[in-house]
Amino acid sequence: MPKELCVCDTIAKEEEKIEVRKTRRRYGKEMTIVDNISDDMNPKELAKKLKRGLACGGTYKKGRIELQGDHMRRIKDLLIEEGFPENKIKVKN
Repeated sequence: MPKELCVCDTIAKEEEKIEVRKTRRRYGKEMTIVDNISDDMNPKELAKKLKRGLACGGTYKKGRIELQGDHMRRIKDLLIEEGFPENKIKVKN
């Protein structure tokens, strides 16, 4: 099947149940954690897009994306722009 006709990415994004939460690291630094990203979704590329969109540093480790700073207000909007359904994104404060 040609790449442009494939809807595999769309289907995979609709099945994801993403959890976003905030945590504190050493020296009181805040981190925004995006959990439950499967390897099928190319998480390293997603982390790169989120870091660029939020103008922050971060990484993909152990099945989750870690972003430096508190990005709880904007992270959901960026995930929706990437094609994830709004009802599958759970933001914990």
